[in-house]
Amino acid sequence: MALTALDLGLRGATVGLVLMVSALLFRDWPFRTLTTLRVALGAAAVAYAISTAPFFPLRSFGWNAPLVMLFTGSPVIFWLWARAVFDDGFALRPQHLAIWALVAGLGVFAYCGWTISPRGSVTGGRLFALASIGLALLALVQTLPVWRADLVAGRRRLLIVFLLATAAFVVVNAASGLAAIPWRSVSFSYALGIGVLAMLGVWTSFPQFMGQPALAGAEATVRRREVASRAGLLAAHKGSLQRLEYLMTVERAYRQEGLTIGFLAVKLGLPEHRLRTLINEGLGHRNFNAFLNRYRLDEAKAALVDPDQLDVPVLTIALDAGFQSITPFNRAFKADTGLTPTEFRQMSLAGSGTGIAPTQPTVRSGDF
Repeated sequence: MALTALDLGLRGATVGLVLMVSALLFRDWPFRTLTTLRVALGAAAVAYAISTAPFFPLRSFGWNAPLVMLFTGSPVIFWLWARAVFDDGFALRPQHLAIWALVAGLGVFAYCGWTISPRGSVTGGRLFALASIGLALLALVQTLPVWRADLVAGRRRLLIVFLLATAAFVVVNAASGLAAIPWRSVSFSYALGIGVLAMLGVWTSFPQFMGQPALAGAEATVRRREVASRAGLLAAHKGSLQRLEYLMTVERAYRQEGLTIGFLAVKLGLPEHRLRTLINEGLGHRNFNAFLNRYRLDEAKAALVDPDQLDVPVLTIALDAGFQSITPFNRAFKADTGLTPTEFRQMSLAGSGTGIAPTQPTVRSGDF
């Protein structure tokens, strides 16, 4: 009985922590992609903590089904969160909702469909477990190669810990289902695990950690501090900044295929951590790929508005600027200007004919 009470207490604390963070996130309404996924991940954690608690009714459909569906869709939400957290250009698509509905529907039938078809529920449970393991591993495979591009060192380290811990939790949870381990026998262990993940999630949501002001009214103060800090850093590393600017604007290092921050640091003769600090705190970029794309997009824009390059295909311009294919170029260009490259070229050429420069919509930077 004491262990059950402790189990329920851990779950209650988890629910309270997650609801507190979710309430703070609602200040960012209307939500951007990453904020939407963070709120969805929090809702899934709350549903998991409640649905797997002792005495929660399973095995049949009823009022419990929506909660079960929320938590069984969590592997998909986790996979999407892992993609979005280090990719500013990631956007949710209708197919993502379809994948979520498929996995969540499979999970809810596995947990609540026993009275309808016991054998089908067992099969559904195995398929759901395999899908959960696959999505967790996919999140790792997609994230680990690019996470070093994030320039905020503290955030990068803690986010990867949260990513690895959550993936391990999902895999262990799903593997126990495949092994037919009785749910109640591991209830306390899962409650402890979800509590640890909730603490990590709360920590990564701190405004100071995420580089965002705690309150909207504090934004001006935070910005002034950032500007002052940036000015001091640039003054202290003026020579390094000049060498970096030469490499990027004269030698066009951003065109090099597979350019990494480590290789760029070697070319500059700087330790990698110092170059990270210079680009992040000095130039204001929080992602190395975004830093490179700034130069690539500037070159592409200049080529697109050049009447002498009117017959040059957009793909050629993208490849010359350092993009590896047309898809990431189109995505980055649309995020930066609000226009496709073709629309941008047409508006620019039309504007040059009338003497009116085309206007570009302001795009709000993505959150982390």
